[in-house]
Amino acid sequence: MVWLRDIIRIILIANTILAFYIVFHRRRSVSTTWAWLIILLVLPVIGIILYAFFGRGISQENIFAINKQRHIGLRNVQKTITKAPKKVSPANTSNKAKMAVRFFNRNGESPLSKNNQVKLYNDGKEMFRDMIKDIKQAKETINVEFYTFYNDNIGNKVLHLLMKKAKQGVQVRVLYDAWGSLGATNSWFNQLRDVGGQVLPFVTSRNVITRYRINYHLHRKIVVVDGKISWTGGFNIGDQYLGRKKKFGYWRDTQVRIVGSASLLLQERFVMDWNASIQNNDQIITYNSLFFPDFNESEIQPGDMAIQIVSDGPDRYEAYMRNGVMRLMLLAKKRLWIQTPYLIPDDAMFSAWETIAMSGVDVRIMIPCMPDHPFIYRATQWYANELSRYGVKIYSYNKGFLHSKTIIVDHSYSSVGSMNQDYRSYDLNFEDIAVFYDKEFNRKLAAAFKNDMKDSTLLTKEIIEKQGRWLKTLQSFSRMLSPIL
Repeated sequence: MVWLRDIIRIILIANTILAFYIVFHRRRSVSTTWAWLIILLVLPVIGIILYAFFGRGISQENIFAINKQRHIGLRNVQKTITKAPKKVSPANTSNKAKMAVRFFNRNGESPLSKNNQVKLYNDGKEMFRDMIKDIKQAKETINVEFYTFYNDNIGNKVLHLLMKKAKQGVQVRVLYDAWGSLGATNSWFNQLRDVGGQVLPFVTSRNVITRYRINYHLHRKIVVVDGKISWTGGFNIGDQYLGRKKKFGYWRDTQVRIVGSASLLLQERFVMDWNASIQNNDQIITYNSLFFPDFNESEIQPGDMAIQIVSDGPDRYEAYMRNGVMRLMLLAKKRLWIQTPYLIPDDAMFSAWETIAMSGVDVRIMIPCMPDHPFIYRATQWYANELSRYGVKIYSYNKGFLHSKTIIVDHSYSSVGSMNQDYRSYDLNFEDIAVFYDKEFNRKLAAAFKNDMKDSTLLTKEIIEKQGRWLKTLQSFSRMLSPIL
């Protein structure tokens, strides 16, 4: 027994030394450092294994593949914007809003596109109906990029439609996150490959076990048809997004359909992600008019929306999208309304909301009433309770599962996209959002928020006080681990 105690003692000492080394040897936030240190010390050996798969930074091989991609479509976007009629202007980009515009485009990656028509979708049935209609009418190219592409009823319907279009000679490409699309096997996608379509797993989700990193996901949701019609938002491809899963019930999400030059920016994002993920050089996409077509004068409608397409990922050193969204939120003088399925902000975002709310701005955040990940939901509850103390109105959506990711700032600015208000979206996932500088779109998004409030419960002091001691303990524990959830 003496030798066994000595071995255990050696393991614990080695584990402690290794734990301190691995969490401090690379730059990360203080909260993330402490969260990993707790895991590594509380779970000797097991914590090291968890860190190997979930805690290490994105591999240098993946960073190189992503960062070597060049912007190949911006030239065409700028040309299209220049061709727009003079009376088409960024509708609500006042001097105040230009601070956000400049921030998002500080490296020339997110130009403000002016000539766009946008339709808002809150229901999966309507959204899939119209998206499938657009795919059916494609003439040249269909590019699809999703975190989740399930092998279920709607997944098979979309896959078979893509196969049909590929047989007709349309260039069809699908990019997906292998970890987020469990069940959509390589052999399942071979059905599309066999008829001329191309399918790739995103570079970070390929060989996730052999590379010992399974924490960096393609979370974007993008569809671009013929370079002119595009879709983005929170919906993935799967039956649950149509409310067909008993666990979630009705699925409340937000998606936008864009016709105009912003589609070229989403197209470019797809092309860069595709080129980072290719396995053979003959799969690379180069600049051509099929992917980046010119818009005819007749296709440029006066008075259309001003939009910026913003994308981000862990290949960047700074939290570019998080910081830009925070800059946009700080413009708020009257209202800041947010919908997010996961409410796990970092310290900077939490302080921003606290400051905005204490400045007299009407801050409302809507979250789901049910979990899809237990620890994440308990952490969400902790932050909801805490934010309510500073005057933030927290609403729990009761009709089903709220997966919408929207931001409404005053009456002029708003965003829709794949970005949640949590550490994962800020630091680990590859995300995209569309930022709208338009009063009419803001009004429609606000109307949807108000309608959702009818099916929601406002978090009150009385509700918080009724939460049991055990529940509050789980919330506090989950909050401690929130930077790594």
